[in-house]
Amino acid sequence: MTGEASRDALRDEILLGTVRNVVFDGWTDRAIAAGTAAAGHDRNAAWRAFPGGATDVIAHFSDWADRRMLAVLEREAGSFAGLRVRDKITRAVRVRLEILEPHRDAVRRAMTLLAMRGNAPLAARLLYRTVDAMWRAAGDTATDVNFYTKRGLLAGVQSSTLLYWLADRSADHAATWAFLDRRIADVMAVGKAIGRVRGLGERFDRLPSPLRLAGRLGGRIRAAVAGRTRT
Repeated sequence: MTGEASRDALRDEILLGTVRNVVFDGWTDRAIAAGTAAAGHDRNAAWRAFPGGATDVIAHFSDWADRRMLAVLEREAGSFAGLRVRDKITRAVRVRLEILEPHRDAVRRAMTLLAMRGNAPLAARLLYRTVDAMWRAAGDTATDVNFYTKRGLLAGVQSSTLLYWLADRSADHAATWAFLDRRIADVMAVGKAIGRVRGLGERFDRLPSPLRLAGRLGGRIRAAVAGRTRT
């Protein structure tokens, strides 16, 4: 095992120990310390793995969910390859939520922490990384303005569906999957969605890198979390 792989394995172990304690202690040093001990590591291992504390663990939580999602889609490669693009994206969003199901309270608390203004850049980067992984899994090879519009549209679908799922109490999350289908129909239909945002092309053409797009997504997350909190 390489040094990087070994470090990722350590992070995964501490993460999975920590999320079980978040329901009691929140995303705190106490929860991380308890999770580290539960994973069989000494306290210093947590600070070596996550020097930034709770926000580092939350960032790895998002990365862990992305990696698990991609692993499921890879196992389904035979059937996944035959789906329409919009169905591939729907499947990716749903798989990621199903992976997070045992950790809903930890996700809810993480969203609250990420919604704080000082964490907006991190929240935007994590959202961008997730939607980029979904599009790449779906076979997207766009390099022009469509690269940005596709990810911007999916960011709206991903963030709104996640928030809906957190509040959903329907059997087997049937309401969430219906919501996801409606959101995909609204903004992700191939061709129609791109056509509706074609007027944004000049602005996106000026973006030098995907990170500029990520920087625009933080406000959307804060507004969505605030709106969900008021309802």
